Amino acid sequence: MKVRYLTERDVASLLDVPTAIDLLEAACTAQVAGDGENAPRQRVASGPVRMNLLGAALGGRVGHKTYPVAKPFGATFWFTLFGDQGTILALIEADRLGQIRTGAASGLATRHLARADARVAAMLGTGWQARTQLAAMCAARPIERVHAWGRDAGRLRTFCEEMSAELGLPVEPSASVADAVRDADVVATMTTAVEPFLSGGMLRAGTHVNAAGSNRHTNAEIDPEVVRRSAVVALDDVAQARVESGDLLLAEREGAWDWARAVRLADIVVGKHPGRANDLDVTLFESLGIGLWDIAAANHVYDRALERGVGVDVDIPFVRES
Repeated sequence: MKVRYLTERDVASLLDVPTAIDLLEAACTAQVAGDGENAPRQRVASGPVRMNLLGAALGGRVGHKTYPVAKPFGATFWFTLFGDQGTILALIEADRLGQIRTGAASGLATRHLARADARVAAMLGTGWQARTQLAAMCAARPIERVHAWGRDAGRLRTFCEEMSAELGLPVEPSASVADAVRDADVVATMTTAVEPFLSGGMLRAGTHVNAAGSNRHTNAEIDPEVVRRSAVVALDDVAQARVESGDLLLAEREGAWDWARAVRLADIVVGKHPGRANDLDVTLFESLGIGLWDIAAANHVYDRALERGVGVDVDIPFVRES
């Protein structure tokens, strides 16, 4: 049996942020129609090693992203894709795939929740994942100017210089979170913060927020006032958010959040929920990262790889026993 092996470089050559936004939108439509299924993230640990697993089904295929994390070595990311006969189709190095998909999720939320006239963005965070967050917001709205903030001044300066060149628009450093978001129409948070640094009082009316950095119940980037002010709180997966969303769990403890308010982003995408009601609404997308959107990206990468002859076929001895 031949299995297509795709490297990080292969993935980067086959998938970009605008394409990924469209793929996630199509996956939302399939999910609402009953043609896609997501399993909330599972986590298991043994000694210093923790395994994270996100499974999903879409387009007649099933698959899972797994990423073991071992201190002090960090994480390695893999996507395993299976066909309709249950045989393995591809093994994909998935760090770049996850980076693009995570950014695209915020791009999709920006497409459906940010004001149509949004022109100014704020990026809070300057790491690997922040780059596609910013690129996706700019793909979803005609952003003309960006304010960025990060705790490390040197990394912030480098981020602004490199993203200005990549996006062809000014990405300017801000001295504080409040300065960065003061006149922003769209905001993204992508950090490893444990405690909130973005407060609701900093946001002007009409702002859309993509809270994308925290997917652990112990971590929060936004304070309960952001949640309280938000007319719409969209989630990628409600069941997963009940376990993982440190932002919303903190707001719930402080009386600023009721799970009855939760709206699945997929339902906004297909029009089952209206989303933003007016230009003064503050809206929020709580991005945790789901397997359904990983498999949407993996399906595309695999199909394009076959079309273009990208990757290496690995022979695996396999005999299906009856």
